[in-house]
Amino acid sequence: MIQIFKPSPHKPLLPSTEIDSSYKRLRFQVFLGIFVGYAGYYLVRKVFSLAMPDLVALGYSKTQLGFALSGVSIAYGLSKFLMGNVSDRSNARNFLTVGLVLSAFTMILMGILPIATSSIAIMFTLLLMNGWFQGMGWPASGRVMVHWFSIRERGTKMSIWNIAHNVGGGIIGPLAILGFAIFTDWHAKLYFPGFIALAVALIAWLLIRDTPQSCGLPNIEKYKNDYPDNYSEKFEQEMSAKEIFFKYILKNKLLWSIAFANAFVYLVRYGVLDWAPLYLEESKGFSIQETGWAYFAYEWAGIPGTLLCGYLSDKVFKGKRAPVSIIYMLLVMISLFMYWTSETILANSIALILIGFLIYGPVMLIGVHALDLVPKKAAGTAAGLTGLFGYLGGALFANIAMGVVVDYWGWSGGFVVLIGSCVVSILLLGLSWYHESKGHKGIHL
Repeated sequence: MIQIFKPSPHKPLLPSTEIDSSYKRLRFQVFLGIFVGYAGYYLVRKVFSLAMPDLVALGYSKTQLGFALSGVSIAYGLSKFLMGNVSDRSNARNFLTVGLVLSAFTMILMGILPIATSSIAIMFTLLLMNGWFQGMGWPASGRVMVHWFSIRERGTKMSIWNIAHNVGGGIIGPLAILGFAIFTDWHAKLYFPGFIALAVALIAWLLIRDTPQSCGLPNIEKYKNDYPDNYSEKFEQEMSAKEIFFKYILKNKLLWSIAFANAFVYLVRYGVLDWAPLYLEESKGFSIQETGWAYFAYEWAGIPGTLLCGYLSDKVFKGKRAPVSIIYMLLVMISLFMYWTSETILANSIALILIGFLIYGPVMLIGVHALDLVPKKAAGTAAGLTGLFGYLGGALFANIAMGVVVDYWGWSGGFVVLIGSCVVSILLLGLSWYHESKGHKGIHL
């Protein structure tokens, strides 16, 4: 392990009179750190999508741009899984910060170097690099979450943390408008958010701490008196990569089931998100300002939708994740049809907001479910597996195949693919619900 990434060593326990106050302060602090830090990742993850209309004007086809954009999904899916395993054995504070800094620098270079957008091959390579660095964010956040928050509060806390996606993703629309207004250059859509992300990385590093034990505190299970089934003190020890993969991941049938479902949820998510700027400008006649604000509204609508989804899962369905996801995906399918067939700017904006409100709930719940199915020292790898399927199976198809489909069959062909994906995801989530109702929990921890 590289020295900078080595987990922070455990410190002697603080005096008992200081533990409660220190725990409360640091829990809020680290939560704020991973929230701000992960929002920063989204400032530079999908800014390329906002530059695609400008690249089309330069003569690139949708198929070419879809191929370039696939670099993010290919690398991110692999990185989230492989770097997730590394993050399980790393200092989350440094791991998250380094990934964000490298991702920001990649997009800054893409914006300021003329050669960077001179060919599809170069754009693909840079987006591939960005995707790999992006894969360092979620696993590090997951490591912090499972070490600082117990299992019976994790669903609610994760639903709140998950809106960092929407905060960061939503801000890039206004940032693109601001960058373009300041520099009067479309390249600012790429580099301006990158500079903001560097500042966010510093803030995250100042706030995040690795584990409670590294701060002289007891483990979260002891502090909250909240122990998962089959809990063992062994789970407080760092595990080898081999043990994580072969004992807790590869044999976990329910984990694999939700991973397959995640592929189709992500296809819908990114099939809408990545192509919204081009679709709205080309097919619906939106201006760059209208597109930027519609993109913002899509992302930020996910905030109340995600919070409601987490509440319903915990309080109404008693911790069952699949039922709420199925309801949400049914409503996504209806909203997609509205987005496809609406003619006015207002109707299209409403449909996009509804999709944003709904789609992030299933995305969040599948991630929470993955964390619940393994010991906390394997959390990054488990979440990485669902991410691997989500990005290589879903987002990659949304990037490459959607471009080809739209080039050959128009936007109607693209919407048929998205609505079909909703149907398949509902069927797979229904299968996981069936297994949960039978008491299957993957493997014994």
